[in-house]
Amino acid sequence: MKRPNVFFCCLLLGLAPAACGPGLEPESDGSGTAIDPDNPTITVSGRAEVFPEATRLLATQGQVAPALDGFGLTLEEPLGVGVNDAHAVLGQGRVEAGGGFTVPDVAVKGIHLSLAARVEHEGFVPSSTILFDTVFTRTRPTLDLVDTRVWALPNAFHDALTRAVGEQAIRAQTGGAAGTLKDAGFLLGRVVDAKGAPRAGVRVVGENNDVTAHIYYPSADFRGANQKLTSETGLFVYVHSGGAPDVFGLAVKGEKAYLTRNVGASQGSALIVTFHPADPAAP
Repeated sequence: MKRPNVFFCCLLLGLAPAACGPGLEPESDGSGTAIDPDNPTITVSGRAEVFPEATRLLATQGQVAPALDGFGLTLEEPLGVGVNDAHAVLGQGRVEAGGGFTVPDVAVKGIHLSLAARVEHEGFVPSSTILFDTVFTRTRPTLDLVDTRVWALPNAFHDALTRAVGEQAIRAQTGGAAGTLKDAGFLLGRVVDAKGAPRAGVRVVGENNDVTAHIYYPSADFRGANQKLTSETGLFVYVHSGGAPDVFGLAVKGEKAYLTRNVGASQGSALIVTFHPADPAAP
């Protein structure tokens, strides 16, 4: 499994073409004002919302997803944050009434693999949502990012995910150091088709068997999980070791339209990523 030194290799090598390809994250339409080469900053805007599956789960329990008005929002290079890079924080803002946000002057020079937005608030798991991934563009952002989506994970949803994966499995993956996903650190992924619909029956694999062994697929009712294929939610969970931050590659098995993504995990937090075809016309 890759360790943080891979991230520092990226710092030294820049944006390696071998890890890149065409396309944009579906959370951004790629429009906006062109970047000023003499002042490499952009504006990131969009909406912060409770993760869709969390909203659905709360509804089955007779609860309404909480509003995120007033939540702090940090734009960051998530893998840099995981290894305490002093330049990983790229901008800060706040969620407005109704969930909208606009963060100007986001310094893109500090982006090496991805740009993410982090929300932290009482009652929620500290989590970062990847908004822009250099794997699709071969470069850092050159336009403002608009109409992005940032997901928040209520503790109740985290607890449901933890029960689905199982404390025994989490302790096995962490050498007994953690019994919950938050304590271990985890990645929450969703596999979608070109129209954004979740895909069932998909297998996500790591760069080696060790990475793959940490991946679980929660059932649609969150009463259990397997290590074979996604349910109709398209969700998967990577359980971190609970130790030092990891950086690793993940891919959708047998489907070239889904590029390998460079992601990571660190103790005490979650990284949220959507896997989608690089070519919008791909099946």
